[in-house]
This record gives sequence, structure tokens and C-alpha cells, in this order.
Amino acid sequence: MSERHKHLLLVGGGHAHVAVLADWIENGLPCEQATLLTPHRTLRYSGMVPGWIAGEYARDEGTVDVGALAARAGAQLLLGPCTGIDPEAGWVKTGGGQVIEYDVVSIDTGGVGQAPRILGKHPKLLDIRPIDRFVEKLEDHSGAQRIAVVGGGAGGVEIAFALSNRAKGASSPRITLVTGADGLLPSLSGAVRRKVAKELAAQSITVVAEDARIDGGNLTTASRSLEPQDLVIAALGSGAPQWPQAGGLAVDAKGFIAVDQHQRSVSHANVFAVGDVASRQDRRVEHSGVHAVMAGPHIARNLRDAVQGREVGSVYRPRPASLYLLSTGNGSAILSYGPFAASGAWVAKLKGTIDKRWISKYASLEKSV
Repeated sequence: MSERHKHLLLVGGGHAHVAVLADWIENGLPCEQATLLTPHRTLRYSGMVPGWIAGEYARDEGTVDVGALAARAGAQLLLGPCTGIDPEAGWVKTGGGQVIEYDVVSIDTGGVGQAPRILGKHPKLLDIRPIDRFVEKLEDHSGAQRIAVVGGGAGGVEIAFALSNRAKGASSPRITLVTGADGLLPSLSGAVRRKVAKELAAQSITVVAEDARIDGGNLTTASRSLEPQDLVIAALGSGAPQWPQAGGLAVDAKGFIAVDQHQRSVSHANVFAVGDVASRQDRRVEHSGVHAVMAGPHIARNLRDAVQGREVGSVYRPRPASLYLLSTGNGSAILSYGPFAASGAWVAKLKGTIDKRWISKYASLEKSV
């Protein structure tokens, strides 16, 4: 089969794959047939979800119409989840049982929620993954007055701040942030942690630096019960879906698809993976939307080369420090860059500018559909 007649399949409409679709729009399809398989027509940009909770954005303001991008690129759109893969035979299976054959496949489905596995079962437990379900279900809990957020990373912190400012003039909910034994933002600098801790105290958000568990339907730590709660939100990071390992792809110790510096599977040269579903084996790259966005143009080049029979060579090399902008939900934000920390309304404005610029970049491509 000639390179032109090969089939390039994108599984998942994640943050990196929108850059691939943009490449196809700007430079043409790299092969005769290209397909996007994704559960949702739109991608919800995770960086703007706390802003939506706090009332800074409309619900769908932070979305990208990946269906429109696929149409503009000339790719087929199939709506549904991926539930299986056979990398030896070269096919994936959808939730509806359809088998899609491919010559080259790229996987950007994101991670999966892992709250019940880590915490246990709670009648009012809501995982932030998948993000679309989280947004939908959170609207059902608009009257919650006692909310526990479990997870001391950037996601948990921003969600706690956003919920604290959700009421906008009405009675503010009582928020408890359960960070785990590692404490608040363990991967960030002491300067950032101090600023965040000060702001949490200023907003009367209780911080519990202990591991949480759910015992008999009750949220507890080793030293106390955290009940009663109207809602328990889990922000515990990404878990790995089961189907990549079950299908025979090489995975790391946690089940994430093991990839090299080119985002290519270490076991199957025609399989690529990026974002939270992937694990770089050449260096440590944290699961973060920042890295997924930055890796997008690199995987776009590598997929074009791979499907056209050329040697892939583009490598995403993270900077020594990543820029994180943590919204505090009240018109301010906290900046983290290596050991440096800053805060203020200007940081919130910077965050808004960066977020809106990313969304508008792809919205401009959608308009020509």
C-alpha cells in the first residue's frame, strides 16, 4: 500500500489532537483517509473549568468544536469511546462494537477517574474525570453547602477556590480541602505553597493534610470524620484506562501507554500516544494540560512523517520549569514558575489572556467550515 492510501486514526479529541487537526487544516491531510474517534463533538478546555464554576465564564465558553475542525480538515468524525485495541492486527474497537482498522494510530483520550478505587464508595462522590461528566453533574449540586475536595494538587486547589466563590453574593458553601499526607501542592515551590495557604485561610477554606478514605459511606481521615458532606469532589489525578494494556501495548507500572521521546509506543512503531494516557520513558513529564498542549505540534509532525514513511524526529522537551497560573476564584490568581511566585489581579488577567487565546486560535479555524 502506498503512503497516500494509508489510514491515520486519531483516538480521542484531547488537547494535543486539536493541534493535529489544525495541522491538517493548514497543511492538508497527510494521507488519503483520516478519522477522529472521540466520545464528544467538543473538547472542554480543563484550564477554564474553575473559571466557569466561579462564574467568570459561561458553561461552554471554554470549548473547542473538534467535530468542526475534523470536517474542515477533511477527516471523518466518529462519535464514541474506544474500548479496545489490537496493535498486532491494527484495529481499535468502539463502545458500539465497531472495529476500525488503521495503519497509524494516535491516542489522546486522557486519563480516567480513580476515586472509587483510591477512596472507596460514597453516595455523593463526584470525580473531576471525565471532565464533561463532572461539569454536567456539578450543576445538579448547585445547592451544596458542605463540600469536601480531596486532592492537594493544582486541580484540587483551583476547584476549592472556585467553589468558595460560586455563590456570588449568596451564602458561600463551607469548603474543606483534603490534601493528603503529602500536603498542599507538593511539587511546587515553598513560596507558591505559602501564598496558596494564605489565600485558602483568607477564604475560610479548611485544609486537612491527611489521607482520606471512605469507610461505610463516610469520608474520614486517620484522626477525624469529615462528615456531614453534601458533596465530595475527587481531584486525585489521572488513572490509566485498562484497554491499552489488555490489548498488548507496552505500559508503565501504573498502566499508562509507554512512549519514547517522539510519543511513539515503545512496543509498536505505528502507535503513538500523548497527554494523560501516555507515559514518557525517556524523561519524567507530569500529567498536565500544559504538557499536552505543548506536545501537540510535535506529535502532529511525527504523525505526518510516520504515515508518509519518513523517520519521525520531533521531540517535545519541557522547559526546566513550567508556568502554572492558579485561579483563586475572586478575580486574582497565583503564578508559579520554578522557585518564583507572584499573585494579584494581573496574574488572573494573564491567565485569562492565555486561556482565551488558545480557545480563539481553534475557533478561528472552525469558522471556515
